[in-house]
Amino acid sequence: MIALPMPPSATRYSAVETVTVRRWRDGLAAVASDVAAAEVPVCLEFNGVSHAVMLASPADLEDFAVGFSLTEGIIDHPRDIHDLEMEERCEGIAVRLSIAAARFHRLKQRRRSMVGRTGCGLCGTESLSQVFRDIAPVTSGAMVEASALQNAFTDLAANQPMQRLTGATHAAAWATPDGALALIREDVGRHNALDKLIGAMALAGMDVGAGAAVVTSRASYEMVQKTAAMGIGILAAISAPTVLAIRMAESLNLTLVGFARHNHHVLYAGPERIGGHVNSEGVAP
Repeated sequence: MIALPMPPSATRYSAVETVTVRRWRDGLAAVASDVAAAEVPVCLEFNGVSHAVMLASPADLEDFAVGFSLTEGIIDHPRDIHDLEMEERCEGIAVRLSIAAARFHRLKQRRRSMVGRTGCGLCGTESLSQVFRDIAPVTSGAMVEASALQNAFTDLAANQPMQRLTGATHAAAWATPDGALALIREDVGRHNALDKLIGAMALAGMDVGAGAAVVTSRASYEMVQKTAAMGIGILAAISAPTVLAIRMAESLNLTLVGFARHNHHVLYAGPERIGGHVNSEGVAP
């Protein structure tokens, strides 16, 4: 377990809010209450310099800050963070991180200003060379049975309280080799949910070499890049991957699974980490 001076997660911002709506059903209209997911501007500052503003669910922001710092290559390990503070401002939340001098120097060398909308991963990128980072191929020996992966997605559907209330959030979870869910994080943005999961795992000192990251979204190139950057061997998504995500997964030795639904999924890259696959003749490919 990595010990960081963490502030309490509770803020005046709520991840969900009750709103007044007008429902129309079968020709009749009525005023009623509903629950909506909140998204708040979150500014990430490193050593006093604003680096990124992302719209995110105002929950588990410590995990988000640590995970974003790791998956974006700003830090190499949570111990590179010396301090982390949150400040509520009228327009959002500022997360201020104090990081090691060497890591801050590296950040300044490749610094980009990234004002992000929900689901946006390239806003503010200054050049094409910043899109694809130099990431070592994944060496994870993780192995998950196809049936265990199915069980993980079944359990994930039943363990998303924000999604159940609002219908507007994504989830990212860590599944152990037997399909059990060890950790779940939710956010309005799919990238944010994955960053929160990775940050929480890093702070808890969890082994990323055994198991799978399962997400309730499509698998974009950035989801693949963030997963591979952490050395996670398997990324399984409930929706489709893009061509770029598939090619990146192949080049980084990442197992990529898409369309993970009831009794069904599609392997796009790295089939050797998923057990239990047989062809129509009953022979493993």
